[in-house]
Amino acid sequence: MSYDLYASCIKACYECAAACDHCATACLSEADPKKMADCIRTDIDCAQFCRLAAGAMARDSEFAKTICQLCAEICQRCGDICQQHDHDHCQECAKACHACAEECRKMAA
Repeated sequence: MSYDLYASCIKACYECAAACDHCATACLSEADPKKMADCIRTDIDCAQFCRLAAGAMARDSEFAKTICQLCAEICQRCGDICQQHDHDHCQECAKACHACAEECRKMAA
């Protein structure tokens, strides 16, 4: 497959990774970061996996579809966790995660 076929998914992955990085850092600045532990942990996992997926697609890896299937699951879970918090950074992250999950599901289909 060509890079162009993956472009929207790669973009969604990088946007999600950046949103997760921002969210995790912002969560650490909240009044009680311990309450944000699940969000922070999931943000970190999601950001790393999104970068892995984007790289696999950019290289046209034979594992790209498999990686994107798992990336979709991780993004969905991260978005669901972030969505439970009222903070703007969590809500923005949830949107980016859910959008990435959708793109990764399409790509892996």
